[in-house]
Amino acid sequence: MLRWTLAGALLLCAVQAVDFRHHRYEDLVRALFNVQNECPYVTRIYSIGRSVEGRHLYVLEFSDNPGIHEPLEPEFKYVGNMHGNEVLGRELLIQLAQFLCEEYRAGSQRISRLIHDTRIHILPSMNPDGYEVAARQGPEFNGYLTGRGNSREVDLNRNFPDLNALMYYYEKTSGANHHLPLPDNWEEQVEPETLAVIKWMQNYNFVLSANLHGGAVVANYPFDKSRDLRMKGKTTYSSTPDDKIFKKLAKTYSYGHSWMHKGWNCGDYFEEGITNGANWYSLSKGMQDFNYLHTNCFEITLELSCNKFPPASVLQKEWLGNREALVSYLEQIHHGIKGMVYDDNNNPISNAEISVSGIQHDITSGADGDYFRLLLPGTYTVTASRQGYVPSTITVTVGPAEAIQLHFYLKSAPNLNKNLHSKKDHHSGRTPLRSLGPR
Repeated sequence: MLRWTLAGALLLCAVQAVDFRHHRYEDLVRALFNVQNECPYVTRIYSIGRSVEGRHLYVLEFSDNPGIHEPLEPEFKYVGNMHGNEVLGRELLIQLAQFLCEEYRAGSQRISRLIHDTRIHILPSMNPDGYEVAARQGPEFNGYLTGRGNSREVDLNRNFPDLNALMYYYEKTSGANHHLPLPDNWEEQVEPETLAVIKWMQNYNFVLSANLHGGAVVANYPFDKSRDLRMKGKTTYSSTPDDKIFKKLAKTYSYGHSWMHKGWNCGDYFEEGITNGANWYSLSKGMQDFNYLHTNCFEITLELSCNKFPPASVLQKEWLGNREALVSYLEQIHHGIKGMVYDDNNNPISNAEISVSGIQHDITSGADGDYFRLLLPGTYTVTASRQGYVPSTITVTVGPAEAIQLHFYLKSAPNLNKNLHSKKDHHSGRTPLRSLGPR
């Protein structure tokens, strides 16, 4: 009983320590650096770029070895405030960062294990310029679109290269099903904030992600763009090859949330608090679909509040309503299979394709030869392949607990052109180094 009381007191102190108010840019930066000062050995702050007006896009990383990718340790990201006037996600991620630090310092086994076994990246604001526009009006007078876009009034969730059209074409022609190439001159076609996030995705082998929005309360999963845009005024369900796992991920958040899973929110009804994006309304050039089609990352979109800019008085209630969901969703990164891909001499092989029979979406091994494949419990036939090597196929049974480790050893194929192995691959996922609805 004493143990429970002490744990409860620690948790209560952590909740009370959080500053439940809105954070302007300088306040946000100060809050992130305060967390780093409180937990210096498990955190790192880095900038992925700057906004149009020059504000840093700061990321706070949690890891037992900050700044280092450890083989077989998956990379996770949360992105908030993509729409500048949708501010709850920004505040929740600041609060999450403080919570992770405080719980780690308090000796929480659950949080300590997460930080030791996961590399967690938190970007509280992808659109700091838009936020400042919205914040100047404040919660009472903020319009539905005021501050939504960046300082050029570009909607960042309609600004990513459109890979869905290419994917839907490839589905009919047996083309590539993953890591689709970007169009020529794509860097000149996107905003600085979008460019920074794409480069970030290319330089880190993210496995799981969520981006936090407002204007509804629902967990939205891909695809966002409809396969049949000719049916004007009608919505059509557009599933990914990983539809079942995406539903599971969305339900993890919905049922971890205090009221999202109930379905009725903001005058809308979503069964179990989840929806396929295109079945809600079709959206082109969104970040969620881009993650799935260009990288190894599975991302969902979390709509978290009816009010896009809620008053500070409700922030504590919102935090308590979302806290368990934020942690439970993060923990989903440790399901499925993971492992290393080696050659004959036990050297790691990067960019090996990992394919699962019956699921037409492959992922690739990272720079260190490690891979992570989210899967539901079941028995699967998995193949690892790479140009210049003989493919290897293994049958594995996945349970409901932690990811099964499954390593592959590929033998060289002397008659194949192995020179391709040393070249830079466009599939590597890295470089060196309501049309205006909530989403």
